[in-house]
Amino acid sequence: MITNQFIKSNRWFLSTLLWAFMVLSFGLVGCKDDNKNVIETIPFDPSKPVVVSDFSPKSGGMGQRLVIYGQNFGNDPTHVHVLIGGKEAKVISVLGESLYCLVPRQAFHGDIEVRVGDPAQQVVGKSAKPFDYQRKMVVSTVIGYRNSRGDEPWRDGKFKDADQSKMASGFWEPSFMKFDPVNPKHLWMTFDNNNGLYLINFEDSTVTKKRSDFDRPRSMDFTIDHKYMIIAEDRGGENDRATYRLSRDRQWQDREVLTTYRQCNGASVHPVNGEMYFNSYEKGQFFRFDLNKYFNQGLGVKDFEQLFVVHDPQWEYKILIHPTGNYAYIVVINQHYILRVDYNWDKKQFNQPYLVCGQLRGAGYEDAVGSSARLRNPYQGVFVKNPKYVADGKTDEYDFYFTDQQNHAIRILKPDGSVTTFAGRGSSSINANPYGYVDGDLRQEARFDRPSGIAYNEAEGAFYIGDQSNRRIRKIALEEMDQSINE
Repeated sequence: MITNQFIKSNRWFLSTLLWAFMVLSFGLVGCKDDNKNVIETIPFDPSKPVVVSDFSPKSGGMGQRLVIYGQNFGNDPTHVHVLIGGKEAKVISVLGESLYCLVPRQAFHGDIEVRVGDPAQQVVGKSAKPFDYQRKMVVSTVIGYRNSRGDEPWRDGKFKDADQSKMASGFWEPSFMKFDPVNPKHLWMTFDNNNGLYLINFEDSTVTKKRSDFDRPRSMDFTIDHKYMIIAEDRGGENDRATYRLSRDRQWQDREVLTTYRQCNGASVHPVNGEMYFNSYEKGQFFRFDLNKYFNQGLGVKDFEQLFVVHDPQWEYKILIHPTGNYAYIVVINQHYILRVDYNWDKKQFNQPYLVCGQLRGAGYEDAVGSSARLRNPYQGVFVKNPKYVADGKTDEYDFYFTDQQNHAIRILKPDGSVTTFAGRGSSSINANPYGYVDGDLRQEARFDRPSGIAYNEAEGAFYIGDQSNRRIRKIALEEMDQSINE
């Protein structure tokens, strides 16, 4: 579904070409002699009906350029109102027997009305056939706000409430997100430099801090039997806890340390064989810890092995393992590239890493393939099954969607190593900045400001984004049918 919607959003390019052609034609008509152009300049006549005879194109989504044809539209856009599906469209220009407008969001029913004249005496024309409105993937806001002072606190609360003091707020540190494999209505979050374990509960639309005794939590994962949550902490001492487990049957309120070492940026569990991999910022070490042996026989907190070192000291990275377990991506946050490590099924461990996209210390923004692509602080990613890959019988059926913090975007890494931008960096008419806070169309409107955490709910086909500097949790999904997406 994600791929289909992404393809639909790219139809905007073809629509833009059509739009440009119509505008050019409109300009050429205006250059003709007055006799041939006379019908175009006749003002609205309130004694005559407004007629809607046709429109083009016949289908599209929010932001689609639409030309409506008819009679008696007049020549003053300020006196023309267009409703599509009961939602008001933005009128760009009016020229007697035609007008140009932009399809509004959530115009689901598609009926077209053109209202001309002063509000007290409007003449209304209606189209006999509806516009075929197609829902599209959009960015919306689920939780969080910023007040005028910028001092909203970290606070538990509701997603939305008329009383702002009852709303959840905070979210201004880099985040890590993970849906509970047992309950897809529970989204768990941790934040760097915050001591909490947070539950985003979609059953009752609340945010609750479940623990307050963490010390720089950097990631979370679950064991393959789903009984334990694994937390990674970034602490300074060699004997400080690096990873530990929490028990589901104790409501995540216990803690047993698994490994101790300094400066762990993240830990992940192999989805098939169950061993755990974690790292250290100290020298870029990549460690393996046998969780199966730990549960069956017991292991000490130093009973882990180093498989390799990622380049040089002080490499900050996270380990995200493919759902099949065939490989993992090492997302190197502070050096702006992504490595891949393939899994050795015989040895039950990962092999040496190699570059997939980006370039060492080559921060930038460029959609391209492999080392030609440019990233700037990639942070967390999720693997999402691509229906087209499944239909085509491809070996790897997953794309990797990741947050690119300092590029203020959500990007896609495909199995072939190509990187494209999925969402963000829109609304170029506002200013030249790639960052900001705007909901709407994935590329034409939406803006993020240092997105970090990302999670994907397969059942609803929705992404959730920890939008750090906007202090909000955002959502990417099909337009909502029952409420405004841009509150």
